[in-house]
Amino acid sequence: MSIRLYDTSTRQVRDFVPLVPGCVSIYLCGATVQAAPHIGHIRSGLNFDVMRRWFAHRGYRVSFCRNVTDIDDKVIAKAREQGRPWWEISYENERAFDDGYTALGCLPPTVEPRATGHVTEMVEMMRALIERGHAYAAEGNVYFDVRSFPGYLSLSNQELDNLRQPEGEGETGKRDPRDFALWKAARPGEPSWETPWGRGRPGWHLECSAMAHKYLGLAFDIHGGGIDLIFPHHENEIAQSRAYGDDFASFWVHNAWVTMSGEKMSKSLGNSVLVSEMVQRWRPIVLRYYLAAPHYRSTVEYSEEALREAEAAFGRIEGFVQRVVERCGAVEPAAEVPPAFAEAMDDDLGVPQALAVVHTTVRQGNSALTADDKDSAVARLAEVRAMLGVLGLDPLDPMWAGTGRGDDLHGVVDSLVRLVLDQRQAARARKDYATADAIRDQLARAGLAVEDTPSGPRWTVSSQ
Repeated sequence: MSIRLYDTSTRQVRDFVPLVPGCVSIYLCGATVQAAPHIGHIRSGLNFDVMRRWFAHRGYRVSFCRNVTDIDDKVIAKAREQGRPWWEISYENERAFDDGYTALGCLPPTVEPRATGHVTEMVEMMRALIERGHAYAAEGNVYFDVRSFPGYLSLSNQELDNLRQPEGEGETGKRDPRDFALWKAARPGEPSWETPWGRGRPGWHLECSAMAHKYLGLAFDIHGGGIDLIFPHHENEIAQSRAYGDDFASFWVHNAWVTMSGEKMSKSLGNSVLVSEMVQRWRPIVLRYYLAAPHYRSTVEYSEEALREAEAAFGRIEGFVQRVVERCGAVEPAAEVPPAFAEAMDDDLGVPQALAVVHTTVRQGNSALTADDKDSAVARLAEVRAMLGVLGLDPLDPMWAGTGRGDDLHGVVDSLVRLVLDQRQAARARKDYATADAIRDQLARAGLAVEDTPSGPRWTVSSQ
């Protein structure tokens, strides 16, 4: 079965056929760095990380470009509000995004260009669009003439006559209010660059078209981002890129939001949950499980209860992995994933169905352990590790070493708990079971679960 993806532009699941056999090119709209990331931002990067991993598992060579929007209206507004240089805010939050992606196990992109590093490419694109009658300069601004591009609004499926184009400050001189800014004239106190039409700064949409063209060429396979970017951002990208002469993206893939009380999680709404705060309260691998487990096109409604459920579900997987390793030694991932897992992932990245296969395999492995069938248990763990590797959730992967809530103190805590468990073992050895049970109960009240195994007691953080 070939990989199939839902394409927003055709509104159907289509067979994926790469433009270059054996290669996949992906452009993902990355961070606008006016503030630190919340889990809704990182969900997008995580969903496309899973996509990338699955393509790689299927044998494709993946070129993955994820941009950084380090200059736009929001960044400038934040700089004005805080009385700080715009570049200081951008870089500070760019690092926060990088930390968030890394904490949740996202692989680094092939390339991660910044908008401010590609002004030359933007000027070249604007010059060509003006020459071809698709753009015009006015009062230091440069606008795209939406009526000059017949396919405009085909992605969002809107009617031009009913269109309301979002506008920023200083967008004067438009021939039509529905035209959008490619370039904005310099304003006092704002960053600016020299162009043939005067000093100014780029419009948001132009940035991505210029960077996609430079790093992925005239045509590429997949353009990704959140559903909130379909209009105006992706619609305007299509117009300016195709008017410029690029075929642009073959597939448009969009992930849904993380919401709170039914509303999109948003910095502007003040209802966001920062990644930097979440990783102090929850193990990062559990957060990844929580955000990756739903289908990428399904909305995730944030709640503490849902996170606890995710923690418990992942704990069952992790517990099986630990038990097999303790009894049977190290087990390498299988070369291939089970067919049912592959079928689920091939069908528009069906992670929920794929995780169902993981949990079924874990149950089979636990049954094998109960029956002391070590060969079957090892075989199931090899399959589980292969599947978890695709999802970026293998707890034995070195990237998760030293991650989690307070993991810098994990060794210290482990040593202290071991001392208590040694006391419990000594009590059991002298048949003082009342003391042994009391120690176990005290650990339970402290949030630690103790499991007696053939190789000795093992402690974990309780999911209760």
